[in-house]
Amino acid sequence: MRAWRPEGEVYGPTGAEPGDIAALNRVFTEAFTDRYRRDGLAGVRVPQLNADVWRYALLGAGDGAMVWRDDDGEIVAFNVAHRSGAEGWMGPLAVRPDRQGAGLGKNVVRAAADWLTERQVATLGLETMPRTVENIGFYARLGFAPGHLTVTMTNDIRTRGQPAPVLLSDRRGAAQDNTLKAARALAGALAPGVEYNREILLTAELGLGDTSLVEGTGGREGGLDAFVLWHSVPLADARMGDEVRVLKLAARSERAFDTAVAGVEAAAARLGIRRVAVRCQTRFTDAFRRLVERGYRVRWTDLRMTADGYPEPHPASGILFSNWEI
Repeated sequence: MRAWRPEGEVYGPTGAEPGDIAALNRVFTEAFTDRYRRDGLAGVRVPQLNADVWRYALLGAGDGAMVWRDDDGEIVAFNVAHRSGAEGWMGPLAVRPDRQGAGLGKNVVRAAADWLTERQVATLGLETMPRTVENIGFYARLGFAPGHLTVTMTNDIRTRGQPAPVLLSDRRGAAQDNTLKAARALAGALAPGVEYNREILLTAELGLGDTSLVEGTGGREGGLDAFVLWHSVPLADARMGDEVRVLKLAARSERAFDTAVAGVEAAAARLGIRRVAVRCQTRFTDAFRRLVERGYRVRWTDLRMTADGYPEPHPASGILFSNWEI
């Protein structure tokens, strides 16, 4: 008969490194599979994430990527805090199932929240499954309030007869630098202080996808009416690239939004990929309707939550989608 001994101490947070990806993947899969089981979906097995997607998340987060370890040095929890200028959010985050229920989850969330507030973000948020009331209550007790939904929508497109896409990767030197300045200006015009250039450059550096562009009109020489950051690498490990996923979308108007979505579809067609996935924030009601009219169908929903005093701004005009998942 094995003698009982107390659980060992947990140490952290410390920084997560690319060398931790295999261990992070194990905790991720165990924790989210267990979450589905407790929600009554015992047959669901959450796959591990593509290592390249993890690398993008860790490099983009920098010091915001945190892990907690046990006495043996094994990762028992993690949280990845992201900052895009004034926009801050956390995810993915998880606690290994055998370590849940002892208060570690609160420390994991608070550590990331502290890291973000120290960097003076104006928005601090996360996303969780809306049917999981236990999660919603947990985050509510930590000062987060539910807002609108993020709806994952997909459309199967034709891969022939599409126009040539306008892509950042086709620009070099000063032309690319000017485009990045215009992208920063556009995002900041829609949400003051927000900018996604680090994510744009990291996507290009790691070869994960590209950024589609809609050229500026109305006298904005060298500007942009819209841009879309997207990934084409598989999200799950050991899967084929079967869809283009939109991570960030900024558009000055509904007309620019339509053109931007068409541009992503054209880019997917160039790659021979038939499906485009857009994570639409439902506060942009007209954009949601326009996607439905274009043939996009709802596949998944996530509940967006923000911390007290750190709301998500809503542009007076234009559309801004920011994916709070990797």
